[in-house]
Amino acid sequence: MNEFSILCRVIGSLFNRQPQDPLLVPLFTLEQDELLQRLQQNSDPQALAADYNALFVGPDCKVPPYASQWPEGKPEPEVRAFLASRGMPLSDAPADHFGVLMLAASWLEDQSAEDESAAQCALFDSYLLPWCGAFLGKVEAHATTAFYRTLAMLSREAIQAMWDELNEAGEESSEA
Repeated sequence: MNEFSILCRVIGSLFNRQPQDPLLVPLFTLEQDELLQRLQQNSDPQALAADYNALFVGPDCKVPPYASQWPEGKPEPEVRAFLASRGMPLSDAPADHFGVLMLAASWLEDQSAEDESAAQCALFDSYLLPWCGAFLGKVEAHATTAFYRTLAMLSREAIQAMWDELNEAGEESSEA
C-alpha cells in the first residue's frame, strides 16, 4: 500500500464513519504523519460526534455527503455500477458517499497494475471532482469543530495532489 492509497483510506474512513467508531481509534492514536497531527489537535470525541451528525447525518444534515445530492454529482446507481465494474466489493450502503469514493480511490490504487491508472482517473474525473470542491467548501463553512474544517482543507489539498499525480502518470504512459 503506497502513500496515495493510505491517504485516501484515512480521508475516506474519517468521512465515512462516526468519530466514535472503534475502527477509527487507531487513527486518533497514531502520531506518524502531519495530517494526523493536525487533526489530533482538535479531536474532542463528543464535539466531533455532534459535529459529524450535524454535518452529514439525516435528511436535515448541513452538508449531504452523497454525490447524488449535488447538482454536479452522478446518481448513486451509476456510481455503484462504475465501482462494481472495477470489481470493488460494495455493501448495501450508498456507493456515492464521499468517504466511500475516497476508499474506492484507495482500493483502485491497490488493485491497479503498475502502469494502469485509467480507472482511478475515471473515478476522479467523473465521480469525485465535479462535486467534491463544493462539498468540501460547505464542510469548511458549516463545521463547528476545527477538526472537520481541517479535514476538509487537507482533503482538498490531497485530492488536488492525487489528481496531479494521476495526470502526470497518464502523460508519462501516453508518451511511452
